[in-house]
Amino acid sequence: MRYLAIEEAIEEIRRGRMIILADGRDPESEGDFCMAAEKVTPEAVNFMARKGRGLICLSLSREKARALDLPPMVENNTSRYGTGFTVSIDAR
Repeated sequence: MRYLAIEEAIEEIRRGRMIILADGRDPESEGDFCMAAEKVTPEAVNFMARKGRGLICLSLSREKARALDLPPMVENNTSRYGTGFTVSIDAR
């Protein structure tokens, strides 16, 4: 696996390609599949679900989540990092 400079990773995302965004180079580092939402295809979602085996997330502003009627998953978020998950969007 090749590590990209930040500028290269951004360019890959602009081109519609999926990258793995890692939090370090250590063997214990974690990574997430990442791509531009407007470039996502059903095949890409299928790949992420089969190979990533975790949650498939979409970053949204608070305003956009409200406009789409996506309420917070929990009313009182006690998450260590305050991660603001909404109700699931996979069935919409």
